[in-house]
Amino acid sequence: MTERKKDRPWLMRTYAGHSTAEASNELYRRNLAKGQTGLSVAFDLPTQTGYDPDHILARGEVGRVGVPVSHLGDMRRLFQDIPLEQTNTSMTINATAMWLLALYQVVAEKQGADITKLQGTTQNDIVKEYLSRGTHVFPPGPSLRLTTDMITYTVNHIPKWNPINICSYHLQEAGATPVQEISYAMSTAIAVLDAVFASGQVAQERKGEVVARISFFVNAGVRFIEEMCKMRAFGRIWDTITRERYGIEDPKHRRFRYGVQVNSLGLTEAQPENNVQRIVLEMLAVTLSKNARARAVQLPAWNEALGLPRPWDQQWSLRIQQVLAHESDLLEYEDIFEGSHVIEAKVDALVTECLAEIDRIQEMGGAMAAVESGYLKSQLVSSHAERRARIESGEEKIVGVNCYESTEPNPLTADLDTAIMTVDPANEARVVAKLHEWRDNRDETRAQEALAELKAAAAGEANLFPATLECARAGVTTGEWAWALRDVFGEYRAPTGVSSAPVAVAAEEGTPLAAVRRKVARTAEELGAGRLRLLVGKPGLDGHSNGAEQIAVRARDAGFEVVYQGIRLTPEQIVNAALAEDVHCVGLSILSGSHAELVPDVLARLREAGASDIPVIVGGIIPSADAAELKRAGVAAVFTPKDFGITEIIGRIVDEIRKANKLDPLEVPA
Repeated sequence: MTERKKDRPWLMRTYAGHSTAEASNELYRRNLAKGQTGLSVAFDLPTQTGYDPDHILARGEVGRVGVPVSHLGDMRRLFQDIPLEQTNTSMTINATAMWLLALYQVVAEKQGADITKLQGTTQNDIVKEYLSRGTHVFPPGPSLRLTTDMITYTVNHIPKWNPINICSYHLQEAGATPVQEISYAMSTAIAVLDAVFASGQVAQERKGEVVARISFFVNAGVRFIEEMCKMRAFGRIWDTITRERYGIEDPKHRRFRYGVQVNSLGLTEAQPENNVQRIVLEMLAVTLSKNARARAVQLPAWNEALGLPRPWDQQWSLRIQQVLAHESDLLEYEDIFEGSHVIEAKVDALVTECLAEIDRIQEMGGAMAAVESGYLKSQLVSSHAERRARIESGEEKIVGVNCYESTEPNPLTADLDTAIMTVDPANEARVVAKLHEWRDNRDETRAQEALAELKAAAAGEANLFPATLECARAGVTTGEWAWALRDVFGEYRAPTGVSSAPVAVAAEEGTPLAAVRRKVARTAEELGAGRLRLLVGKPGLDGHSNGAEQIAVRARDAGFEVVYQGIRLTPEQIVNAALAEDVHCVGLSILSGSHAELVPDVLARLREAGASDIPVIVGGIIPSADAAELKRAGVAAVFTPKDFGITEIIGRIVDEIRKANKLDPLEVPA
């Protein structure tokens, strides 16, 4: 065997965090001991959206999809016995990114670290939060200021840190085509760099250092040839933009640097064992081509469509990376696709289409203007609707979902209650109690003075990072930091894209949608209503609204009048809207695991209002045992990712409306 020098492997991470800082710290140390070479911190939704665990909107969400970090004490416990000067840490945090990085810096200082040596990444891409993930807090202008201040601070004080990870990952999950994914991410990068350079906080001769610290976070879907070409196109376009628009001469500064998480929402609940080969194919898309290889890779676990992965599931995903990097000969060769006319033609086509779309967005005024106008969101909702239609028609095949559905019993999921990890419901109360203890024991005068200083800085033009650092040191909490900025900047509700989305599924005679339209019209007539009214609600802090938006669009196309107010609503707000709009059904969408807390609250409030006859349906990532419990509590129907037929779901909603109103079943196929 010829001995060849192997390239250094990419950083291997596992996206992880849950319950408490102590439990997450234990998980991180175990993963590092197994050979993981970087950390990827998952924060819970209250932390991501700037609420303390005792806020009404945090109910049911504390420690669910990540670790709660409410103050410096939590951050210190999260990284206890992990030397931050020697660790590469990625933090999936956006609206509150400045706050979490400040906490991280202070913890590193207390460890005795040289902060100029800290390495890692804060996600900090607010544009994609407006479009797909929903953890935004502030309006676009102030959000861009926070990003700008953070980038300029890190370039000057933490030079090895990547202050922003511009994310196309979540855009793909929201329906983006490869062209949209590249174009929207690049448009975001342009908006960010324009703002940084316009701020005057970075000297002209240091522009290259700023560009060199911009990194990207991408999605890799199962069409791995197309995905690999996408990465090559990304690199070529980034090189062009940074050279031509910003005059960056050093090729090292222009290098396209990206990390990847392969497609989590593309994983299936049906036959979940198939997710393993999907994950492998998606990983190959970002590792096979040396000239477009990811700097860091994190893989989901096979059972993420079922619930929270266990440590063993995460270990399996880590081992997939390790086998490829250490057992195969992949890292011994130059780019194996160089010179392929097939690959070059695909990359050329992507580059041409993307540059045209980027120009179109610039003509609108750039990425921020395209967010506020609703253009970007409506394009994504439309693309997602078209893809869902292809899946439902069978044109786009998903093994185990719409084809090859027969299966042997699965030993991995024979006991569903143990096939995923669950968070102790009592965890939230313990976290809240510790938060109150923290507040009681801090120097309250110093904390309030720090918050006043932060508000004054926000009302002026000073860089916000120094005031944020003082808040961290003074014992201020996550919610207090965010509310201080809310007081100055206000909050923002992003466009939903639902009303402007075009019809994606035909309703010609003989189609399933035509049949459902007849059911809707007939039921409305029998009830003496002009139209059936459906409220689609997103209670709690779960901002993943893709599914809710697709239900809303299809219900609209089926003849419903749809009430959809977007994300982040309390059960009280949802019930009030249901009563005010006199709806015939309430549909709740929750993917974060808070369904056990929030859905019964909605049911109870409807009963108290004398509206228990309004059927409530629920959709989301809901284990079967929880689904059974929700039905016993009074939920009419529960839909999970295995229920991929949206038209069929709309038909079943009509059935539940008829049942609730004591109308005879309609023998109309749906």
